Amino acid sequence: MATMTVDEISAIEERFPQVFRRPLYKRFWPLLLIAGTALYLAYALWFFSLPQVLRESHWERLPLFLSQWISYDLQPEFRLDQPEITPKYPRFSALGEHPNPDWVIRNPDGTYTVQIDGEAKSVTFDKARATIVAYGETIPISLTGGKPVVTGPVPDWVTVHDDEIVAKLGFVGEVRVTVDRVKVRKRFLGWANFVFDTRSPFFGKSAGEVFSLIISGPELKPGTSNLALAADNIWNNAQWQHGDVWTKLLQTIVMAFLGTLLGGIVAFPLSFFAARNITPSGLLSQVLKRFFDFMRSVDMLIWALFFTRAFGPGPLAGSAAIFFTEIGTLGKTYSEALENIDDKPREGVQSTGANGLLVQRYGVLPEVVPVFISQTLYQWESNTRGATIIGAVGAGGIGLKLWEAMRTNSNWANVFYMVLLTLAVVFIFDNISNFLRRRLSRTLHDYNRLQAEQG
Repeated sequence: MATMTVDEISAIEERFPQVFRRPLYKRFWPLLLIAGTALYLAYALWFFSLPQVLRESHWERLPLFLSQWISYDLQPEFRLDQPEITPKYPRFSALGEHPNPDWVIRNPDGTYTVQIDGEAKSVTFDKARATIVAYGETIPISLTGGKPVVTGPVPDWVTVHDDEIVAKLGFVGEVRVTVDRVKVRKRFLGWANFVFDTRSPFFGKSAGEVFSLIISGPELKPGTSNLALAADNIWNNAQWQHGDVWTKLLQTIVMAFLGTLLGGIVAFPLSFFAARNITPSGLLSQVLKRFFDFMRSVDMLIWALFFTRAFGPGPLAGSAAIFFTEIGTLGKTYSEALENIDDKPREGVQSTGANGLLVQRYGVLPEVVPVFISQTLYQWESNTRGATIIGAVGAGGIGLKLWEAMRTNSNWANVFYMVLLTLAVVFIFDNISNFLRRRLSRTLHDYNRLQAEQG
């Protein structure tokens, strides 16, 4: 094996200094990148006061919000200062106008027992005393001394206030006891009255009973078939508002499609005048490119705010916001695609003496149309998500409905319902867009291969 002399090594180093004498920043760029990223993260932690924000956040509310997404609660209240103890339910209780749940039991001795989690967690009471059973413990409470008093040790799941005793029983609910009332919160998994609300004649019936009524039962509403009545009751469910929700969801889809389509139609001809290799005027190219930048720099949400002031709340404002945004986005995308075409096909068409329009038609469009369609499909998919966001500022669609449900801070199951619908729509349109792009790519590949074989 031949060895190299010092002079030969030095000669090689002189010939290739970029390899043997690299600048310090090139040798240590990974370390510099890591150090820069760490410094930036430290700066972000300080600038946004993240430790303080995390420390002061109300994390205890998170389980409550999550539970409200997938469950509902019933809140019977028992007044102890009335001649007779009777349960009272909220006006819009999920149990309907005449509730009689089997977990509220009137005992033969005149006391009431409310089973919150079967017999394992319950409260039994009359006007003089209450007894809470949970976690294998029995907590007696006296109500005769002007304020509720726990007799015996107080466990950690019971909180004693001056005039109220609160028993937290986990996910299944809680009990609040004062000298003049007992209030119970009992939680159930699922969504109450999702199919039929309390006004429907099908309310409270099992699936088998509903099916039997639809197939062969007597008409519940004269002149209307039970099938039509059931469909109407579902669509006009007052609690879940399926009809309004699905209509708003359709508005969101139409807003995204219409805004993207109109934006593409306007951006298509403008992009040819903006592409510097096609337009004869450099000034016109720069003016149009700056116009596209302006249209893109104003966020879709800002456009939506402008148009809700101009047209009022509704899907027209949302469609206009998407339209204006897409003029800038698609105009820039289209023009850049045109500037990166291969000039040989265009020069070949020009050599035949064809006019400018035919040159673009046969020398340019076959090369850029697949890119145009692919980018437009991607923007359509993206705008389906964006249309939900701009709806929250009054631009119509499911976003407005979602914001209205969130503002009440007590309708989180409906919020989750609309979030799931939005996710489903985005998932479906994402797959449709991907499928169309794959088909387009395959068609283009086959076309190019055929052209090569013929050539």
